[in-house]
Amino acid sequence: MSQEATAKLRYLRMSPRKVRLVIDVIRNMEVAPAKAQLSFMKKAAARPILKLLNSAVANATHNLQMSPDHLFIKTIMADKASTMKRSMPRAFGRAAVIRKHSTHVIITLGEKTPVTVAAKK
Repeated sequence: MSQEATAKLRYLRMSPRKVRLVIDVIRNMEVAPAKAQLSFMKKAAARPILKLLNSAVANATHNLQMSPDHLFIKTIMADKASTMKRSMPRAFGRAAVIRKHSTHVIITLGEKTPVTVAAKK
């Protein structure tokens, strides 16, 4: 049975739609290329996702004694969290609702087993 390390980012004050643009890029990648990809990405969601990835790697190495060289992103999900409702004044004394979305992000890291090549006889 393979071990899995998880980390959660709850109530990120960003729309899930914007966060999914970032996490779709790094899904199923190994950790080192994913970190490089996130550090050069110009999306605002890249920075909190990079912090979450670093936290998941720290959980894997410290709690489960997994090697950081063999880790890959097994699953990563961005789900809708609670929405704050604010109002904005409009014409003729009316008020319009502004919805400020937030996101829950869950990442799971798995460990790839190194492939050994059998010698031919």
